[in-house]
Order: sequence, then structure tokens, then C-alpha cells
Amino acid sequence: MSEYISTQNLHLYYGENEALKGIDLSFPDNGIHALIGPSGCGKSTYLRCLNRMNDLIPSVKITGKVAIGGDDIYGPKTDTVELRKQVGMVFQQPNPFPFSIYDNVAYGLKLGKKRDKQYLDERIETSLKQAAVWNEVKDDLDKSALSLSGGQQQRVCIARVLAVQPSVILLDEPTSALDPVSSNLIEEMLLTLRENYSCVMVTHNLQQASRISDSTSFFLDGSLVETGRTKDIFVEPQKQQTDDYLSGRFG
Repeated sequence: MSEYISTQNLHLYYGENEALKGIDLSFPDNGIHALIGPSGCGKSTYLRCLNRMNDLIPSVKITGKVAIGGDDIYGPKTDTVELRKQVGMVFQQPNPFPFSIYDNVAYGLKLGKKRDKQYLDERIETSLKQAAVWNEVKDDLDKSALSLSGGQQQRVCIARVLAVQPSVILLDEPTSALDPVSSNLIEEMLLTLRENYSCVMVTHNLQQASRISDSTSFFLDGSLVETGRTKDIFVEPQKQQTDDYLSGRFG
């Protein structure tokens, strides 16, 4: 697989505080890539560098290089609106907009000036099917997305990301606020998406990382300690800190 996402010597500062300490890390163009580590270790901060969401925080300074598909996303020609279509984001808490399921999924398409009803209908159906929620909502597309269960809301949010046909999906603990049944549905869905998307997922759930990810990267105190194939990281970690974290000695 070719290298699709790449960060080189990536540093991030919140004022004087260095939150990322020179991260060198890359991911191929498909598959699920898990970022693990204790709270405050930098994994969510790293994730948000991949679609420039940290730009929205005052006093942030970022150095180093982040390339997606060979393009330097911090270069002066980068359109951040286009970038965030290409690199979609799913958050820990489901965040549907306060309107219909249909309009939630159509939101990004309409921002992109897509107005043709047949095109919208087809993209919305396809995206809701990809997100494994079509059968539950197909007869209620005019219903408010806020009336859905938490698990359904999260899958509608994933459909909203998929509708604009991104190449990368960032997931910041996408199942931590959900019940086990909903979590399982999202894990199964991600396993079908891995064939066509680069999914980079922050998770505190080590069992989840071991079940569904192709590669795993362990962060600690703003540094990347170890990265590799998930099986290798979990079965034969090369660094003592990784072994200590995975065996529950801290975290």
C-alpha cells in the first residue's frame, strides 16, 4: 500500500506548552489506523492536525509537515473547507444538526452547491447504507435527527461525512459515548469502510483497537513511542512503555 497520510517532525504548542513533540508517522491509503495512549498524551491533538482543526484554537503554533495524498495541507494554497471535505471528522459525542435526517446528510453536499434532487437522493441513500443505518431510518428521513438514539445519531453523522466522498475519515473515540450494541454496529461498519478509506481512529478501548485496526500507534506525553501492525504491537511490543500500557500497569 502506498503512503497516503504523512507527518514529519510535527510539533504543536499551546502557548508555551509543547503538546506534540516531533511526530513522524505515516498511514497507507486504506485501512483502519488506531491511535492509543492515556488521556492527555496527544493522540486527539495529533488527529486534529490532519484536517487543521487545531487552527481554530487561539495560541496554537504548529511546525513540521503534514501531507495528504502528497499535498502539504499547511501550505499557503490549501483551502481548509475543501480539506475538511476530503478529510472528514467524527466526534466522540454524536453531533447531528437540529433538522431532518435527510438535511443532515445532505448538508455538505448543499454547501458544495449540489442541488439536483435525484443526485442528493442517491448520495443520501448510499451514505446511509454505508453507515449501516438506512434500514432504520429510510421511512423517516423527514424526522429530526435529534429524535434518534445515540447510536443512530452517530451513524447519521458518519453518513454526513461519507456523503461528500472523502478520502480520509478521522474518528475521535466514536463509540465511547454509546452502548455496546451501537458500538458493535459501528465497528462492523468501519470494517466495511476500511477497503475504500483511510480511517484514523483515537480510542481508549484497547480491545476495540486490537479487534478492528490494521495498524496501531502508541502515544505518551506528546511523543510517539511505537507504531506498527496491530498484531505486532499487541503481541510483541518493542518498547517497555508500550508493554506496560497494554498490560494495564498505567493509563
